[in-house]
Amino acid sequence: MNLHYLSIFTSLFLCYCVSINATEQDTSKIKNINLDEIIIQSFKQQRDLRLEPLSATAITGTSIQNRNITGIKEFSSFVPNLFMPDYGSKLTSPVFIRGIGSKINSPSVGLYVDGIPYFEKSAFDFDFNEIDKIEVLRGPQGTLYGRNTMGGIINVYTKSPLKYDGTNIWLSNGNYGYCDYALSHYNQIGENFGYAISGNYNHSDGYFTNLYTDNKVDDIKSGSARIRLEWRLKKNLSLGLTSSFDRSNQGGYPYAICDSITHKLGEINYNEYSFYKRTLSTTGFSIDYQGKGYSLNSRTAYQYLSDHQGIDQDFTPQNIYFARQDMKQNMVSEEFNIKSTTNSSYKWLFGAFGFWQGIDNTVTLDYLAKEYATRKLYNTPTYGIALYHQSTIDNLFIRGLSLTFGIRYDYEHASNDYTYYKETTSNNELVDIFKSSLKFNQITPKFALQYMFPSSGIIYATVTKGYKTGGFNTSFEQEEDRSFKPETSWNYELGAKHPFLDKRLNAEFCLFWIDWKNQQIYQMLATQNGQLLRNAGRSESKGVEVSLQGNPFNGFMVQVYYGFTHATFKDYKDERKGINYKGNYLPLVPKHTFAVGADYTIPNPCSHIDRFTISANYTGTGRIQWKENNTVSQPYYGQLNAKVSATKEFITFALWAKNITNTNYTAYYFESGGNGFAQKGRPFTIGGNIQLNF
Repeated sequence: MNLHYLSIFTSLFLCYCVSINATEQDTSKIKNINLDEIIIQSFKQQRDLRLEPLSATAITGTSIQNRNITGIKEFSSFVPNLFMPDYGSKLTSPVFIRGIGSKINSPSVGLYVDGIPYFEKSAFDFDFNEIDKIEVLRGPQGTLYGRNTMGGIINVYTKSPLKYDGTNIWLSNGNYGYCDYALSHYNQIGENFGYAISGNYNHSDGYFTNLYTDNKVDDIKSGSARIRLEWRLKKNLSLGLTSSFDRSNQGGYPYAICDSITHKLGEINYNEYSFYKRTLSTTGFSIDYQGKGYSLNSRTAYQYLSDHQGIDQDFTPQNIYFARQDMKQNMVSEEFNIKSTTNSSYKWLFGAFGFWQGIDNTVTLDYLAKEYATRKLYNTPTYGIALYHQSTIDNLFIRGLSLTFGIRYDYEHASNDYTYYKETTSNNELVDIFKSSLKFNQITPKFALQYMFPSSGIIYATVTKGYKTGGFNTSFEQEEDRSFKPETSWNYELGAKHPFLDKRLNAEFCLFWIDWKNQQIYQMLATQNGQLLRNAGRSESKGVEVSLQGNPFNGFMVQVYYGFTHATFKDYKDERKGINYKGNYLPLVPKHTFAVGADYTIPNPCSHIDRFTISANYTGTGRIQWKENNTVSQPYYGQLNAKVSATKEFITFALWAKNITNTNYTAYYFESGGNGFAQKGRPFTIGGNIQLNF
């Protein structure tokens, strides 16, 4: 056993000794978990998530902690038909739901953290700290959430200082130099004001070695801080303020040459250190007023993102290409809504949303062997406004039958001020100047019909339109590639939800079919290093989602999730290559997603332990096609993870392991410069946690 493992287990042993010598106290019995507690907290909806006519998954902070999930890319394995591959760096954070997603440019799945929208997917990958709950709503959510939620929406909620109290210390260490340290404090001043402060630091030496430098290629250091204030000015008036700061500095892109026929992966072997640095600051202010039979809600947000990327784009020991990207984003948004809060059969909601987003992006490509560089500057401000409404009529014609109708109008204006230079040691040549603007208008309706059984189960059918805005490419070969069109979809869904065993077990089933037009397809440029989006004619995605979760008996929790997605091109011809991809599977979409997990808690197993918990889960990912021609793919693979923890009074210590079987799989594959490249998935990791709650 090496010194690193020895230090982990020594820390856990010392913690155990402390717990033995601590003063014993009575602990309450573990209460039955009522699944009805999972309620939508979004200021747009207030109903039980399982009574909504949509396919959704909610995972509590306790479940996230039991699975030792530390980031959103790990979380994605536990939601049917949700896929967020972990490769490259935090910059490359695409999200796919039911086959709908985007590798570059704007996301197709929305992310909100405490009601604050995240427009840039490079901001999606953040360290989980003090998470209360995460909800994933699958299928188009454009009626309520608007732009770029064609695949669905992810709502993240952090812990409220009016709900939690005390101080928490979290210490975690593992192999590969992994450490994760966090501190949080929650307190109330009086009955109406609460504050929370938290911070964390994360480090890893990296998992993969660069043969050329003999150093780890994917090391990372990151840290974040958050403050949250909540103030009940009156019984019916509340104010909230959240502000977070996140900084990360990582090596990235552990890509190695991969044989496209044998799929044999070579060594990571390139000469220039590649990196990604990100600074992210987000602030949100909320106002909630409860009137007689209605509520007024406002969310104001500002987000600043600055990132710097450097990448050896040829991934060889030779000095051929090195790319640098510097991007700054400023985003301001305001959302206001008014909705009914009565128990009448008619419920309504009206809302308005506006935003402004400014992005300055500079991309420099050094041709080291030819001793010149190209520099491209993009200034792309965008603004938009939206109006939306949703009505629900309960007990329509018969008791238990409900009809929901929603509609939204979006307007968006995007500009692009583009300048292209070719630079040498003696001269800067202006190659191209381009100024343009795009305007988009879209109406996204929603229709839902549901019937609630006396036993609280429901069946539902929905028809929803999805929409993702168009935009500008940062790389292009021809004039028509400077921009790309919006994509739209119609989502048809039929589902059922029903509780069993006196609401201890909840089952959900859903069938969906998506008719998808002008899909924005990610492509690598043929004549230069770069990537762009082009529109395919038509695609479709159809599949099944099944969820089973519950508390069959005291202390035992079980979850089973399965998703099947059959996503294919219906009309897509690449005229440049003379290829018709009709009938082929969409790339970067797993055909199956599967997860099964269980948590068993034993109260007072002995006089020295108040609570002992065993958690285990298995996640499976079906075949993934990497290219439109479907010639290279990753077969089904599975990973086994586990965690055991023991609690005595205010101290909890745990052992965890991920990818216990050390499954060998490809996390990502692409082709550039006539070569195939791939990144391996993370290997077996093990570590331990110490948590103190005061």
